Amino acid sequence: MKVLLYFEGEKILAKSGIGRALDHQKRALSEVGIEYTLDADCTDYDILHINTYGINSYSMVNKAKKMGKKVIYHAHSTEEDFRNSFIGSNQVSPLVKKYLVSLYTKADYLITPTPYSKDLLQGYGITVPIASISNGIDLNRFKRSEEKEKKFKEYFKINEEQKVIICVGLYFERKGIIDFVELARKFPEYRFIWFGHTPMYSIPRAIRTIVKEEHPVNVEFPGYIKGDIIEGAYSAADLFFFPSYEETEGIVILEALASKQQVLVRDIPVYKGWLEDKVNCYMGKTNEEFEELIKRLVEETIPDTRLAGYRVAKDKSIERIGHELKDVYEKVIDDERSGKKAQIRLEN
Repeated sequence: MKVLLYFEGEKILAKSGIGRALDHQKRALSEVGIEYTLDADCTDYDILHINTYGINSYSMVNKAKKMGKKVIYHAHSTEEDFRNSFIGSNQVSPLVKKYLVSLYTKADYLITPTPYSKDLLQGYGITVPIASISNGIDLNRFKRSEEKEKKFKEYFKINEEQKVIICVGLYFERKGIIDFVELARKFPEYRFIWFGHTPMYSIPRAIRTIVKEEHPVNVEFPGYIKGDIIEGAYSAADLFFFPSYEETEGIVILEALASKQQVLVRDIPVYKGWLEDKVNCYMGKTNEEFEELIKRLVEETIPDTRLAGYRVAKDKSIERIGHELKDVYEKVIDDERSGKKAQIRLEN
């Protein structure tokens, strides 16, 4: 079995969760011994596993179908998580949904990160079989390291007395960036750091203004930072606060959990079944609730959920994800073989 992993616009999307999903897929397939290629011109593959939905992605699907290849579409995107992102996203989101449905229905099988996103896709009227498989997490990469934590603290000049709250995400309203900044105003004694970057020309003026000018001095937007510094931040910070309104999973949450960090998220449907309030994380719905929880979590006056959170990440390790992907690949290949046998019997 050979799989073509196709990812359109890899350089552009490398800083996003979808970009990290591709890295996880490569690792996962290697872990279970499945041969893969990233060469879009390759023709000797069995399955096209496609991650993106641009014009070239559409062409790749059509090309694969004409060659008689099986197609698995990784449905990272929905209309719901496209809204409240780029300039004009809300106006064109119905068209995006229609386009996504046209693409996804060409596949032999769909993979999507959570039961929630699976429900959304089925709600679109899609009847293609769908498997819910996490994007996974590299536990070793996010294992606590004093050296990485030191690099993080030196980079941001953090002293031992300072309390630090972090978030990782694109500059989207959907990600809760407005709430993150508003809550930072309530805690001038804490440092709030938002890791991540989105080209300024692509986001609404209100969000550009917040990032560039209208935020309190205790909020920092250092941009996209990878490697030891961000990995050190995950474990060295006092809290990972992710107030996103809509996700298909949220790879950054898995990264925080794998770092044994205390996690605070918005109570939204995507977390049902794997995150549980006061058990492996804390959840809030309003800024008033977040304000109270941030204070109590940073000052450690309520129970710690780090170890239970780590167990969630462990259940979604890359090794486990590799086996789940392999199961879907084998099912698709077996279905093809069964179909060919049935066709031969009909012809005879």
